[in-house]
Amino acid sequence: MTIKFTKDHEYIRVDGDVGTVGITDYAQQQLGDVVFVELPALGKSLAKGAEAAVVESVKAASEVYAPVSGEVAEVNSELEGSPATVNEDPLGKGWFVKLKLTNPGELDALMDEDAYKAFVASL
Repeated sequence: MTIKFTKDHEYIRVDGDVGTVGITDYAQQQLGDVVFVELPALGKSLAKGAEAAVVESVKAASEVYAPVSGEVAEVNSELEGSPATVNEDPLGKGWFVKLKLTNPGELDALMDEDAYKAFVASL
């Protein structure tokens, strides 16, 4: 299992040809208390960089972008009833979508955990 990160503070945890997408701990801290999450339809095709979900907090609404291209295989419907899960466990139960990867080579352009930590430290 591999985890990669974007400069927009999304992560993708890859297991085989499926990637679980969410926002990082840094992102949820910046957002503040998450009050609403809008998820995409199952089967929707997403290009790398396309809007995958919307997360609204007490501070702002933000888009969650697809770190790689793929088809929405699953959405975390638990978030609709308890969006605060994104704050409580962003890298675990607070995921947004699972994508069936259509271009796994796109993962190579993303940061590994050490590179992401260095990126956040530079902000």
